[in-house]
Amino acid sequence: MRRLVALLTIVVLAVSAAQGTAEAAPAREKWDTRVFSLVPSPGYPAYVLAHRNGRVYAGSYSNPQGDSQRSRVFEWSGSGALLRSWTVPGQDLTTERGVQVANQDARGRLVLLEKSRARVMTLDVRTGHFHTWATLPDLPTCTPGTTGPDCSPNAADLPAIPNYATWGPGGALYVTDYGQAVIWKIPRGTVEPRVWFASPQLDGSDFGTTGIVFRPGRRDFLISQQSTAVDASVPTDGKLYALPLLDSGRPGTLTTLWTSSPGDLPDGFGIARSGHVYVANAGLSNQLVELGPDGTEIARFPDATANGSTGSSIPFDTPSSATFFGTRVLVANQSYFGDTSHHAILDVAVGERGRATYLPSSAFWR
Repeated sequence: MRRLVALLTIVVLAVSAAQGTAEAAPAREKWDTRVFSLVPSPGYPAYVLAHRNGRVYAGSYSNPQGDSQRSRVFEWSGSGALLRSWTVPGQDLTTERGVQVANQDARGRLVLLEKSRARVMTLDVRTGHFHTWATLPDLPTCTPGTTGPDCSPNAADLPAIPNYATWGPGGALYVTDYGQAVIWKIPRGTVEPRVWFASPQLDGSDFGTTGIVFRPGRRDFLISQQSTAVDASVPTDGKLYALPLLDSGRPGTLTTLWTSSPGDLPDGFGIARSGHVYVANAGLSNQLVELGPDGTEIARFPDATANGSTGSSIPFDTPSSATFFGTRVLVANQSYFGDTSHHAILDVAVGERGRATYLPSSAFWR
């Protein structure tokens, strides 16, 4: 009996010591950057989704040099091991193509935004089944000085390019359009996208509207804009907007929380529990920007002289999104100008946890 008690005591002490060692492990310093995983061909990742199943997903986006490959959706483990991939069906190979893994639905399916045909799709990762739920239409250009549900205020007359998506109350999906100066709403139970909000402030000419996240506590959407062609004095300045959702379901008044530096091209972003917003600048600066809840700029990483160098073996090279994953953000390193060795998901320690993505139980189609 004494030997059993002694043995149990040793085991308890050993476990306690191991736990103490784990707890004493040094935390990563803020902005410490590591390679989570390389992204295989066709490459060009533009957004990273951290799924509730603990896995990580990203799609391949447009190759500016052109190719004939169909886009792929990749799946990684939480430690960065590549597990599976799926090839996107039905793409138009005669034009630019790409796919964003933009969200998930309440049933765990991936919500995909496919560029070549402006499709909103789902992918069931259990069965590998793709389904097209909606297609965004091309709108005519609005008459100067007007806006409306049947036209786009983007004077460049670009086609529909679904870019980012967020769920809203009642299971409606809201989708930004990189080509047309509108935000689409696909109400639950329908397959018909509707222009929910249209504004010249979303006219970025060739560099349009990017990220969108619904904040249920504030009942508004944060929206990132790469450039603002409507403002001739600073057309290369991007924005972070806030757009209220009124009780009527209609949009409120668009306000500017933050204005970027020229050429930053703010893209996808993540929101911390503190309310801080981490924005990936896909333009000349190759930086992450940390903003306060009111849009006050707190920090930029790396500094302006680093040219994207973060201390990692792969520098920031067109960083296109910042998705919270524990106390880190995962950054899609798109490397738009063609260094394929830089096609990667980067892991950046930020020292705080992200806010849970809004996912109502009604967030799914049939």
